[in-house]
Amino acid sequence: MNLTRKIGRAIAAGLLTLPLLAYGALAAEDIFDLSPDQPGRVRAGKNPAAIAAIPQDFKFVTPGRFTVAISPGGPPLATYATDAKTVVGADPDYALAVADSLGLELELVPVAWADWPLGLVSGKYDAVISNVGVTEERKEKFDFSTYRQGLHGFFVKADSDVKEIREPKDAAGLSITVGASTNQERILLKWSDENVKAGLEPIELQYHDDEAARLVALRAGRVDVIVQPHAQLAYIAARDKNIRRVGTLSAGWPERSDVAVATRKGSGLADALTLATNDLMKSGTYAKILKRWQLSEEALPQSQTNPPGLPKS
Repeated sequence: MNLTRKIGRAIAAGLLTLPLLAYGALAAEDIFDLSPDQPGRVRAGKNPAAIAAIPQDFKFVTPGRFTVAISPGGPPLATYATDAKTVVGADPDYALAVADSLGLELELVPVAWADWPLGLVSGKYDAVISNVGVTEERKEKFDFSTYRQGLHGFFVKADSDVKEIREPKDAAGLSITVGASTNQERILLKWSDENVKAGLEPIELQYHDDEAARLVALRAGRVDVIVQPHAQLAYIAARDKNIRRVGTLSAGWPERSDVAVATRKGSGLADALTLATNDLMKSGTYAKILKRWQLSEEALPQSQTNPPGLPKS
């Protein structure tokens, strides 16, 4: 059987989706710059106040450089560029702007997400900028400077009758695809219970093992809604133009869940990073970075050092 026929049958069987094919890659490049050169990357000027806030006894891993660990988990937050070695995305852009603010050169260190805590504690890098959520448990070992909201996104087919999902009643009677044992499942089960208590229809949860299977189910009309981390779906929506956002949800619902730069506990660097981030917000640089990667929905009004995090389970 030739390759074209094999791909055709795989698509028909729901084993492949267009985003996995060359078409998807080309469409992505039309919307997002995934080149290693990043000519449109937003830069920032030095921030004297943030520089002055760096403790005099703080020693950067490499003098003159801001060494940042980052996990290239996928666009638009962080992914490998078309050269398969340069890390690009919203988090690298933000890291570069912070480095500019501190008068330092940026050095990104790609790491597996599970490895960042030990590497940070052992002094392999100055900070971690990799979609790390603030939790009370993590605050016992690390300091945090917030820079984005942690959001899940509700997305539907482009031609869906669903207009908006902001609270439990908006999802009553809808079928929603989620991954088993995820934070999204935990939240939606609580939403469904609230609906039943209020005399509304429950939410029908359908479980699929991965994003590809969830997207196939949505596009085939087997479910009404897909919910998962907002950034991933925002990227897919901008790339494929066949799904759209109808709402967002705090990843820590009913609590707030912010994403932050992680630094070593007591190192003193967090306050400088918070100052730098707030100046980037004030100048408009921060908004430009998020807009560049279709993440304006995740903007924070201000950065905070060690705000309340998700409670211990």
